[in-house]
Amino acid sequence: MSSSRPDSLADPFETTPNTPLNLDQSLEHSNLSSNPETAASPRDSYLEPPSASYLSSNPETTASPRDSHLEPPTASHLSSNPETAASPRDSYLEPPRASYLLSNSETAASSRDSYLEPPRASYLSSNPETSASPRDSYLDSPDNVSPLVPENEKNDGITYSQEARAEPGWKKPSILRRRLFWLIALAIVTVVVLAVVLPVYFVVIKSHNYSSNGGASAGGSGSGSPAPPPGTTTTGGNGSVITTADGTKFTYLNPFGGIWVDNPNDPFNNGAYPNSWTPPLNSSWTWGVDKIYGVNLGGLFVLEPFITPALYQKYPGAVDEWTLSTLMAADTASGGTPTARDPLQYLYSGLNWIRLPIPFWAIEKWDFEPFLEKVCWPYILRVFQWARKYGIRVNLDLHTIPGSQNGYNHSGKSGSINFLNGVMGLANAQRALDYIRIITEFISQPEWVDVVPVFSIMNEALISTIGTDQMTTFYLLAHDMIRNITGYGEGHGPYIAIHDGFLGTAAWADFLQGSDRIILDTHPYFAFDDEGSDWPPIATGTGISAGGTWPQQACNAWGPGMNTSQTAFGITIAGEFSTGYNDCGLYLTGVGGTDSYGTACSVFLDSSQWNDTMKAGLYEFTLASMDALQDWFFWTWKIGNSSTTNSVQSPLWSYKLGVQNGWIPTDPRTAVGTCAALGVVGPLFNGVYQAYQTGGPGAGTIVAASVTSYSQYPPTPINGLTPGAIQSLLPTYTSTSAVPTLPPPTFSPAPSPSVSAGNGWFDSGDTGRAPTQVQGCTYPNAWDAVSSAMPTALCPSTGVVTSTGVVTHITTSITTSATTSTSVTTSVTTSITTSATTTATTTV
Repeated sequence: MSSSRPDSLADPFETTPNTPLNLDQSLEHSNLSSNPETAASPRDSYLEPPSASYLSSNPETTASPRDSHLEPPTASHLSSNPETAASPRDSYLEPPRASYLLSNSETAASSRDSYLEPPRASYLSSNPETSASPRDSYLDSPDNVSPLVPENEKNDGITYSQEARAEPGWKKPSILRRRLFWLIALAIVTVVVLAVVLPVYFVVIKSHNYSSNGGASAGGSGSGSPAPPPGTTTTGGNGSVITTADGTKFTYLNPFGGIWVDNPNDPFNNGAYPNSWTPPLNSSWTWGVDKIYGVNLGGLFVLEPFITPALYQKYPGAVDEWTLSTLMAADTASGGTPTARDPLQYLYSGLNWIRLPIPFWAIEKWDFEPFLEKVCWPYILRVFQWARKYGIRVNLDLHTIPGSQNGYNHSGKSGSINFLNGVMGLANAQRALDYIRIITEFISQPEWVDVVPVFSIMNEALISTIGTDQMTTFYLLAHDMIRNITGYGEGHGPYIAIHDGFLGTAAWADFLQGSDRIILDTHPYFAFDDEGSDWPPIATGTGISAGGTWPQQACNAWGPGMNTSQTAFGITIAGEFSTGYNDCGLYLTGVGGTDSYGTACSVFLDSSQWNDTMKAGLYEFTLASMDALQDWFFWTWKIGNSSTTNSVQSPLWSYKLGVQNGWIPTDPRTAVGTCAALGVVGPLFNGVYQAYQTGGPGAGTIVAASVTSYSQYPPTPINGLTPGAIQSLLPTYTSTSAVPTLPPPTFSPAPSPSVSAGNGWFDSGDTGRAPTQVQGCTYPNAWDAVSSAMPTALCPSTGVVTSTGVVTHITTSITTSATTSTSVTTSVTTSITTSATTTATTTV
């Protein structure tokens, strides 16, 4: 590969060099056909719920796993033939309930007469009579109507029950005199009108005003929705035709009632929604009511070995993106890098969010780092615009941190932890804070605030090494910096997500009470629990008894803790989980890593060997995990093929593969009620958060005790130093460099002149400079300084150590007497800036 930057994204999933990122790949496949005669079996279909015949109530159709083939059985309950349609066709899914929290065994009954509503946190209900489980009913996918309407309008078109039909022996009156005829006619007219009006309402009329600093509406231009070019279709539902920028056309197939919006003259229109139970982007997301059903796009912009194995197989010796980038840069014969393709398909899996891991080098890298600087940013913008087009919300995850926050291969470089740890811990924290600032400035602009409503500011900081108090101090500082940019309260910038640091959710109870919209993110996995060769089997049978002990274990281990945290902390989500209940997978534990399953792992590397019993067990485990976690992001959407087998060798971690082959549900709402059916009970959460937790009254007024305990920055002590080290001599950077702002996208064709794309910087009052090395000073290796010798003198030597232990040329010091986060911010920011200009030191 040429050492110069390529025009295309280094993406793991495709191997064609130097082809542009295609975010509008055609989905017009025969297996997605709306014609039942041409619809292939569930093995080829992405639209059908996993055709797990082990859930069938008909013993004649429940073949023995020993007689079954590898493909999932046909989902005959979805047949359009009334003679073959099983009774579940008349049932709809209830609003999701975490029914594992209900002790009444009657709550596991079939919800045959309930209709499909937008997901409510009705699992919080204490009334067992309204908490019936839909586990025994199948999802009846809506017919291909374009476009389908949200549930509150859709209810007008529900077919009438059997009780409304004429009894045998009745004399049939004239059809025009029959009340039922007129009711049905009215319902049909209503549905037709809504099908026409609703997309127009959400796309053109309804706007979501963004009120921070006098910002424009979510449409971006602030002046309504400009008219599209003549002859251009800009929105549609299931069955509509989408024309991409290059003229390619494909059919939008979405059986869950979503609409797409793509107006070249109004590229920041937020009227789309992915399904009938998810609010459009320009409408509010209600935490505790609306549910996150999401996937990670892992491996797209941060290249992990087990997600992108072919790249690492091509470059022996590569173990992380640092070494991979180094080897690729030296490969002048490669001719380019792989590129990304559009993962549109998960629209047809009932999902409504993505978690998008990105590296800090999307912004910049420093000279001593080998990463591809800024190359992925234009493609990140394409993913944002693609998400907007289909109504998908984005949880933007800063996955890598200078110096590494956890020592894992997905932090940029495996090895030691040099963020807030070791000799370069403070210097790396300066860079990290500035990158968080730059991303916050971009996504808080009115053009992006509705598309990126959550910002995960640091992935999986290893708190057992860094320290709880140290991370809390950093999080308080980051919170105050972010809210000084965005303003306080609902509608002002993104929610801030922090990871639990592998301490578990209970450790974060009462965290920074009074803070403004902080989310706790946990990543529950059994795969890394070191159970050795004692892993219980999962291929134990079919039906609800499938999965052995694993489904119940997921419900017990995760459900109660998630619900308790909703009250003890606030909004709590699972930013990662998977079907991987063991650690089997190519490179899953790293290149050259070992698994604890031994030779038994071979079967888990090749999903083509799995029979229905295996798939049934994985399916039940996945359902139980989804039900217990409630708001979740699966890790990850897609695993790339191994170059040696041309197949996925970590199939338990691929959502796409699981949906295609039947061990992950097509509609995630199918999971609701799983834990209750398994008899798992737990504490209740009423679905209502404290006002400050969702940006209401009190948001930003942090309790005085937390301010007193954690407003002192830098935190003391910094771990990873040699005994007797003087912390005030630690190297830091000077904030004198130009800020590398993130540029907005460019559009072709250009939109209406009235449309503003922003300038990448939300807060014009934020004029601080970026950190850089102090000229003339020498620094230890920023990525491997834990074992470095401590400096013995200041650089430059004119620095003065204040009474607070901060090196500065002026007398500003850190204040700890303030009682609100706003007042603390001013003093903390001042002291950090002055410290950063003078505390770079020489090394010995």
